[in-house]
Amino acid sequence: MSSDNYAGRLSEYKNKGICGLPEKNETKRSLEHKLKRLIQLVKESNHTTVITGAGISTNAGIPDFRGPKGIWTLENKQKQAMRKSKKRKLTETSSSSCTSNATTANNIAAEMTPSASFETAKPTLTHRAITFLSSDPINQVQYTITQNVDGLHMRSGISRAKHCFLHGCIFTEKCEDCKKEFFRDYDIQGISFQYTGRVCESCNGKLRDTILDWEDDLPEDDWQRAQAECEQSDLILALGTSLRIQPVGDLPTWAKKGFVIVNKQETPYDGQAEMRIAADVDLVMDRLLKGLGYTDWDEPMKEKECAKNEAKAESCVDEKKENDERENDAIKVQS
Repeated sequence: MSSDNYAGRLSEYKNKGICGLPEKNETKRSLEHKLKRLIQLVKESNHTTVITGAGISTNAGIPDFRGPKGIWTLENKQKQAMRKSKKRKLTETSSSSCTSNATTANNIAAEMTPSASFETAKPTLTHRAITFLSSDPINQVQYTITQNVDGLHMRSGISRAKHCFLHGCIFTEKCEDCKKEFFRDYDIQGISFQYTGRVCESCNGKLRDTILDWEDDLPEDDWQRAQAECEQSDLILALGTSLRIQPVGDLPTWAKKGFVIVNKQETPYDGQAEMRIAADVDLVMDRLLKGLGYTDWDEPMKEKECAKNEAKAESCVDEKKENDERENDAIKVQS
């Protein structure tokens, strides 16, 4: 499943925030100045919380929603093109106008490049960096709050105790009785806490999807924890998020000493932030970790990911072997 398919599950909702704002990049001089300030702020913070949005997953091949080529931006373009087409009078439906309509539709379709599958997408440098900063004995990030449903934080190895996914996760189903969560390798389908057809391995209770639709309430336990972590924070880093969806959008303002936004598009909170860094979030996080003294931090993270993938591949081979053996046994019984 891809992010455009996920977006298609959501019910119709008009207030999706401003889409398609231009992206800007810092000048080299401005970027260097802001990176030095960011490193200083992180060093001085005793409690740091990270809030992430779709922008941290674009380097994994998953499109965002409100960027220049975001899902909702291009969706709006299509709707506008359709409205213009409908307004044309019947007398204007000449071959030239038809060609113009077709050209517009093709141009928009060309922008809507196929997105990476959630199942095959891999954690980006930013995902790995957050996991590293959250790990023992580093502990320079105390908690991470994500609005993303792609499961890439979980795949990066961050502890569930140190992060929450407030809008749900397409790979996670939850027991309605004991509340135990199960993280799968496949999209568990559904939206708005539907029964998935499976039962809990611990208590036999029904398992339900965790994906929120527009009008659904945030998960109570995670929402309470997210607010508590933000209230304790000296510093909050808002990475790859436009901060246009409430109530999560307000959370950075809860930091005691300030918050930093890393996003190429402007946000409604730029004026309140310590600063907004308009740059690629992977570049910023890599420079941040190196500035904190972790020059080779990513090598162990990559090794862990490779080992995990190898173990998964071996498991798939074993599973295929077992299936083949069962099929052979079934053929023997039939013959």
